Amino acid sequence: MMPTRDRPSPTLEGEAAQTPPLRANNEFDDFYAANVRALTSQLLAYTGNKAEAEDLVAEAFCRALARWKKVREYQNPTAWVRRVAWNLATSQLRRRGVVQRFLNRQRETHETAPDGDRVDLMRALAGITPNHRKAVILRYMAGLTVTEIAEQEGVAEATVRSWLFRGKAALAERLSVQDEKEQR
Repeated sequence: MMPTRDRPSPTLEGEAAQTPPLRANNEFDDFYAANVRALTSQLLAYTGNKAEAEDLVAEAFCRALARWKKVREYQNPTAWVRRVAWNLATSQLRRRGVVQRFLNRQRETHETAPDGDRVDLMRALAGITPNHRKAVILRYMAGLTVTEIAEQEGVAEATVRSWLFRGKAALAERLSVQDEKEQR
């Protein structure tokens, strides 16, 4: 029997047909609106794929919403969502690496990428170690301090400064090599 507009669909015995209560305020909506663009930009720089970055950030916000009563009490809920999104991205990149290594053993492929400064930066970021890449993105895109990055990553501030120094040096080297090729 198909439910109609006039007749509600049958429910299981003992189950009350209830609609979920509406939130009393828009606290989470405001939190989401204030942070989604910046977090998506950071994850885009890390993953190199806009759709993937959007999916990862959406998943992180879904997890925050499910635990909102607890998360909103944290000193910095944005840091919690960022950490969840980065962890999801790191897991996904690891899985992709396994798949890519398998595919590389199966057949050889050649792809050409479009030109442009943004592509050069994305390519340069992809070519440095994950810790250096994460530190550079969090410092210069997210605007976090060395102390905040150290807290988020659970490492000493000296380690973060080292990652930043090495990450910037690696980026400068990769980008200057690109410039030399363009001049020829």
